[in-house]
Amino acid sequence: MATSKTIAVILFLITLVASSNAAKKATTRPLAPAILIFGDSSVDTGNNNYLPDANFKANHIPYGVDLPGKAASGRFSNGKLYCDIVASKLHIKELVPPFLQPNLSDTEIVTGVNFASAGSGYDDQTMLLTKAIPVANQTTMLKSYITRLKSIVGEKKAMEIINGAIVMVSAGTNDFILNYYDFPTRREEYPKVSDYQNFVLKNLQKFVKELYNLGCRKMSVGGLPPMGCLPIQVTTKPGRGMFRRCIKSQNKDAVLYNRKLQKLLSAIEASLPGSKILYANVYDPMMDMIKHPAKYGFKETKIGCCGAGGLSDMCNSETKLCSNHSEYMFFDSIHPSLATYTYLAGSSYSTLSKLLEP
Repeated sequence: MATSKTIAVILFLITLVASSNAAKKATTRPLAPAILIFGDSSVDTGNNNYLPDANFKANHIPYGVDLPGKAASGRFSNGKLYCDIVASKLHIKELVPPFLQPNLSDTEIVTGVNFASAGSGYDDQTMLLTKAIPVANQTTMLKSYITRLKSIVGEKKAMEIINGAIVMVSAGTNDFILNYYDFPTRREEYPKVSDYQNFVLKNLQKFVKELYNLGCRKMSVGGLPPMGCLPIQVTTKPGRGMFRRCIKSQNKDAVLYNRKLQKLLSAIEASLPGSKILYANVYDPMMDMIKHPAKYGFKETKIGCCGAGGLSDMCNSETKLCSNHSEYMFFDSIHPSLATYTYLAGSSYSTLSKLLEP
C-alpha cells in the first residue's frame, strides 16, 4: 500500500507536469488571430508565381535553398522572409502563404495570408515595367479574402479576425529605383525628389485608409532601406562599380522620406479612431549592418550571395552561389538574405509588439 508520503510525491509530480504543459501551451498560443501582408518583393511569398505576365519571379533555384526541402516557393531570398519570421514569433504560423496559391485550406485563410507582389509600388507607373499587382489593387484581393473568411467563420468572427490581425506593409523602393533613379520617367513631372516623395506618400495614405475602411486596425508600415547601398544601385551607378561605394544622395533621400512617413503615419492614426499604425524602421538596422558587418557575422555587404549585382544578374540556375549564405547581407542584387531578415525581424519586434497592446 502506498504511503501518504508516496502519494504526496506522485500528486506533486502530476501537478508539475500539468503546470509545465499549461505554460508551454500559453507560450505557443497565437499572440494575434491572423497576419496580413501587403507590398512588394521584400514580403511577396509567391503571388507572382501565379501571374503569367509578371516580370519578376523567384520560383526557381537557388531561391529558397534554405527552406525545408530547398523549395523555390517564390520568396526572393534563400529562406524565410521578414514577414514569415514575424508570423513565427507571433506563434501564428511558420510560413505565410500567398493568397493566389490555389487550394488554400480554411486554416490558412483564417490565420492570414499574403497579398504582396514582387515589383509592386505605390506609384502605378512602376507596374508598367514590372507587371506586378499594384499596392492599391491589393485591397481588391483583401476584399475577396474577407468574403471567403466570412464563409468559413461567419461575418462577426471574420471582422473580429480582421480587426485583430497584424497588418504589415512594405513597399516604396521600386517606385524610386524604377521611376526616379535608374529610369527617371517621373523626373520631368517631379524635378525635385521631395515632390515625388510627397506623391508616393499621398498614395500610401490612400492605401492605409482603404485598409482601415475594410476593417484593419493594427498596422505596421515599412520605410525605405538605404537604397544607395543596394548592390544593384552601387553596380549601375557610373564610376562606383569598381569601389562599390554607397550612393549618399539616394540614402539621404531615403532618410528624408522616412521622416515624412513617420509624421504621416502619426497623423493618419490620429484621424482614424481605434487604429494603431506604426512605422517599421528598416533603414537604421540595415545601415548598422553595412557599417559594422562583423557584429552580425557578415563578411560581404556589397554584393549578393548570387549574381554580380545588376538587374539582369538576379539569381538563376546559372549564377554562382556563395558557399556560406549567412555571411552575406544580400542574397541577390536587391534582396536581403535570411540572416538579414532574421536580424530585422528581431530588431523590429519590440515595435510590432505595441500592436498587441489593448
